[in-house]
Amino acid sequence: METMEIWINPACSKCRSAVDLLDAEGAEYTVRRYLEDVPTEDEIRAVLERLGLEPWDITRTGEAVAKELGIAGWPKDAASRDRWVAALSEHPKLIQRPIITADDGSAVVGRSEEAVRDALGRG
Repeated sequence: METMEIWINPACSKCRSAVDLLDAEGAEYTVRRYLEDVPTEDEIRAVLERLGLEPWDITRTGEAVAKELGIAGWPKDAASRDRWVAALSEHPKLIQRPIITADDGSAVVGRSEEAVRDALGRG
């Protein structure tokens, strides 16, 4: 059985809240500081599949690097998918956080207590 993994940026308050909630619930999980331990393009694709989302759905378009890259103007279509995934891997700050991969193979973006509880409920 897989254990839950949570991708966090320790400076992010929503990440800290999610970790606090996992701890309070006694969940077993591993922490991935994705800004230091940067996900590969394949890992990003795998997480997107588990989330049921497209790369633009988990892209933080408000980040300075997003503006530099002009991401807001990129097409959101199948042909552009690899370009988005490559940007997320090259610039992990663009990845929405925290992402929690649940035991059952699914994943959630844990930006609310409900989302974190959803991941916990999928054990």
